[in-house]
Formats: sequence, C-alpha cells, structure tokens
Amino acid sequence: MKTLDMKVWAEAARSGKRRLAIPIMTHPGIELCGYTVRDAVTDGEVHARAILALNDRYPADACSVIMDLTVEAEAFGAHIVFPENEVPSVTDALVHNLAEIEALKIPTLETGRIPQYIKANRIVAEAIGDKPLFAGCIGPFSLAGRLFGMTELMMAIFTEPETVQLLLEKCTRFISGYCQVLKQAGAQGVVIAEPAAGLVSNEDCSLYSSSYVRRIVESVQDDSFLVVLHNCGNTGHCTEAMIETGAAGYHFGNQAGMVAALEACPTDTLVMGNIDPVGLFKQASADEMYRATQDLLNATAAYPNFILSSGCDVPPETPFANIEAFYEALTEYNKTSNRN
Repeated sequence: MKTLDMKVWAEAARSGKRRLAIPIMTHPGIELCGYTVRDAVTDGEVHARAILALNDRYPADACSVIMDLTVEAEAFGAHIVFPENEVPSVTDALVHNLAEIEALKIPTLETGRIPQYIKANRIVAEAIGDKPLFAGCIGPFSLAGRLFGMTELMMAIFTEPETVQLLLEKCTRFISGYCQVLKQAGAQGVVIAEPAAGLVSNEDCSLYSSSYVRRIVESVQDDSFLVVLHNCGNTGHCTEAMIETGAAGYHFGNQAGMVAALEACPTDTLVMGNIDPVGLFKQASADEMYRATQDLLNATAAYPNFILSSGCDVPPETPFANIEAFYEALTEYNKTSNRN
C-alpha cells in the first residue's frame, strides 16, 4: 500500500495550475456495477467495487466512500431500516435520558457494519495507491442526534447540557477510535459529516460540535492523514465554529455561499463544495449542470485553495450525462484558466 504525503498533496492542490475535483459520489458506481444501495452499505466488497468502478470511469482527484450516517448509530444499538435503493435511516431514538446515556456502552469496532466499511476502505486503498482515499464517518453532534433524537437533543442543550455533553463524550471516543482504524486501513483522510451542527448557532456549534471534532482532528490528523469537516446544514452562520476544529479541509453544502466560505476559511486549508447534489446533479439537464459548474469555477477562480465538489453525497439515480457535464466543465475551465 503506497503512503502519500498528504501535506505535500494539499500544498500541490493549492498551488497547482489545475483546479481539482473531488465530488462525494458513490451511488452512480453502485448502479454501474448493477448492485443496490442495500448491497453496498452491507457488503464492503460491493462498496469497494462501486468506488473503483467510478474511479475507472471519471477523473476525480481522490476517491471517497458513501456518506452513510447510520453506521455508527447502528454500532451503538440503534435500529436501522435498509430500503433497497435509498440510504439507510435510523427509526427510533436509542437513549432517552441521563440514566440511559450513563449506561450506554461505547461499542467495539467489530460491531454492526463497521467491519464492512473498514473492509471497503482497505480494498480501495490497496487498489488505487496513486491518489488519496477519503474515508467517511459521522460527526459527534450528528451521531448524538441520531441516538437521542434530534428534537430532544436540541431541547436538551438548553435544559440539561450535562446530559448532552456525556453523550457527546461517548460519541467522540467512538468516532476517534474508528478514524484511527480507517487510517490504519490505508485511507489518507476522512470526511467527517456533521450536518446537524448547522441547525444551531455559531456559539452552540462551537460548544457542542467543534470542541469535540477538534479532539478527533488532534488524534488522527498528520502529514499522512487529513480531516475534512463537512457541514451541509451551514448556511454561513457557523463557518467560524467549523474553523475552530483545526481540520485541514472544510466541505460546504449548496446552502452556503462558496465565495463567502472561501473568504472566511484560512488560505492554508482546502475548501470544497458545493454543486447542489439534488437540484443540479440529479434533477437538472446536462446543459444546466455544465453552466452551473462553469459558473462556480469562474466565481471561485481567485481562490487557489478551492476544490470543486458536490454539496453533499450525490444521490441514487443521478444521470450519468450530468456527471459527465460536471467533468466537462472542469476540463474546459482547466484548459483556459490562467491559474499560476
């Protein structure tokens, strides 16, 4: 397995003459291979085949895994439903009060589907070697919301913050250990998906998300492994809190203004986003997709640390013509760009 110096890679991404693209995209690969979403999220080999099929077909500058925000909740014991061709979902809260949170055990990394996700990362890392693989996991605040119930969590922030903090402590310890193992499996980075943190104020995002994410960053991020923090719930109001995590990269959803995000983020970080995964990737025409990608590239031309991406995971049944239009716009931009 090839070891990549990710600090060098990131610097090259910021200073190179070519704009990079790393869409968060696995579902089209599942369809290319003739599998269902349920197949991919339950079988690491199927998941890996889908990623590798996309890697063979499209020129992404890194591979990424599916954004499945139920894996960690399932490991804790949450009940998950598995539609055949949609992402899984958590059906009910697992814990309801302080006593249940106190009794909640931090699971091992042999629990539920965690081993299948580690396997998928290992297979892909061994197969590609020449480009980074970004693993994926949920963020601590979003995981707490799945375990406790999102409405209940939001209320508990104000009524019983100590209860929330205990749950976040357990979530953080588990995610940190999971990221360590993903790193050992060969991934060169991880996209931590923390969309629920976009539902709260910048101050609360700092207290209940960023302070915990920072601990994960400090435990795994180094020259060989980068953390990218994704928050598609952020409309721009909690970018400041996101930056407090010290992550090497920040990934924004289509609700955020990309230029404003680039202005807010340090120039020595990577800033990624934010083509609408549903409204454009899935539902637009190929011409609309091409123009929207072209517009975003032109708008962000002055920012060398920008990496073109989707605003979130590209959904099932996305037309391949739209994916091709996304890359065609990028290729055309790179041909004509005067980037130094």
